[in-house]
Amino acid sequence: MSNRASAGERASSKPSIVQTDPARITNGSACVFWVRQPGTLRSLTGTWMGHKMFFAFDPGRKAWFGLAGVGVETRLGRYPLAVEGETSKGTPVRFSTQIAVGHVKYPSIALKVPEKFTAPDPEILARIEKEREVKNRIFSIVSPERLWAGNFAEPVATTASDGFGTQRKFNGVVKSTHQGLDFHAHTGTPVSAVAEGKVLLARELFYEGGCIVIDHGQGLLTIYMHLLEFKVKEGDRVERGKVIALSGSSGRATGPHLHLGVRWQGIYVDARTLFKLRLPS
Repeated sequence: MSNRASAGERASSKPSIVQTDPARITNGSACVFWVRQPGTLRSLTGTWMGHKMFFAFDPGRKAWFGLAGVGVETRLGRYPLAVEGETSKGTPVRFSTQIAVGHVKYPSIALKVPEKFTAPDPEILARIEKEREVKNRIFSIVSPERLWAGNFAEPVATTASDGFGTQRKFNGVVKSTHQGLDFHAHTGTPVSAVAEGKVLLARELFYEGGCIVIDHGQGLLTIYMHLLEFKVKEGDRVERGKVIALSGSSGRATGPHLHLGVRWQGIYVDARTLFKLRLPS
């Protein structure tokens, strides 16, 4: 890991270093900050790009780690990570460091979909607005408990068909940023949870089709779209690898596939970057 920085602004004992995984963070990526601090801490929290970070201690690496994300619109630059904690003796520790963020440019594609998805009638617009309110409520949830442990698993045993961050033009008019990762998946392919969590949503939506949202704790949500059939219901607890649905082509889809979205405290990140992280169990 490179992105290494000495920490400053100490309130008591001198903090050690902050390392990042991956070593080079870019717009649209999930990442982990590792903090090593001399002495014994009993708590650690942080702030990154205006979002609260939750840290946990990994005895194996003798370091604190926190999962975070970088928005796809984030520009090239250095951004502050502010961390504060408390030693075992109750002494406060505070420091901040600058983290470099690189920039990648995402491609553009054109897609053809039924006209109702680009020019919906008033009745459908009313439905879309109601569903937006439901999604906004769910997407605002930041539960303090971390429900996941260890690495994240891919939801289907297939390859990706369309990448995260592509700039899409539907029917030559409507433009949007693809906020997920699409997987090849024939109709009826089993879809698994990428990690432990709680099902917040399992219902049919206009654009998303059959949609499941899982809360993994501390602001991390995964969203599974265009599903044919649900195997879980709202409120269920799931384990990594549990089959939660069968894939389909419902909603605004050009054919059978699975759309997986990963959202960290309101920021969509590329699922591929989440799968590459090596995380403590």
